[in-house]
Amino acid sequence: MNTVSDPLVTRLRAYITEHQLTPGMRLPAERQLSAELGVSRSSLREALQQLISGGMLVSRRGGGTWVRQQLEPWSEQRIVEPIRQLLRDDPDYRYDILEARHAIEASTAWHAALRATEADRERLQYAFDATLKLKESDDPDLAAQADVRFHLAIAEASHNLVLLQTMRGFFELLQSSVMQSRQRMYTQPAIFARLTEQHQALLDAILAGDAEGARQAAMQHLGFVHTTMKNLHEDEARQARITRLPDTESRNRKESD
Repeated sequence: MNTVSDPLVTRLRAYITEHQLTPGMRLPAERQLSAELGVSRSSLREALQQLISGGMLVSRRGGGTWVRQQLEPWSEQRIVEPIRQLLRDDPDYRYDILEARHAIEASTAWHAALRATEADRERLQYAFDATLKLKESDDPDLAAQADVRFHLAIAEASHNLVLLQTMRGFFELLQSSVMQSRQRMYTQPAIFARLTEQHQALLDAILAGDAEGARQAAMQHLGFVHTTMKNLHEDEARQARITRLPDTESRNRKESD
């Protein structure tokens, strides 16, 4: 979290309370709000984004920033809990989740290309750059988390709350069931290079406003991820079976005795 904007987040919360801005009401335009608070517009955008990410505000394409209606907690819990039970009973349901991501993320990429604001584009570029910086970090867990943040940044740029919440739910489920394989993807240079190329193509299409190109890039990327992770899971299962085999050499020695 940006420490520069933290005090500004507190001031924004106080501003909303003092001006009695209730759910469904719009905040002043950035220019006016930055002047009232005596801060730069870039700092204001960072603070606004923190409140958007936290669920207090919502950004509407071409319509400014609004105090968000507090919906019932249907979002992630109601979406993921039945699927969580399926995963407990049969871990192979992870592949159903990966298939569902094809439809969801093709849509978020499409809408992001059409709806992304300048602030969204900056966040997307930042999230993509973070995946590159972690290449040499020797920390596959951080690299996998950066990957997740990039995909969620696309969902945020779609400005569709249902798609965003569904994506968050999916990633929360996948966190435990496939994180080990996701980490392995970032320890293999050939796979990492392919992921980077695909992320770049996806980012470029969104920044260019090419909705169909973004949709195709998302589909190609997720097809590769699905196939790669399935292969990794099969390899992990194969290695686990090998470790359960009796020690052939020891058995042969006993037989010779």
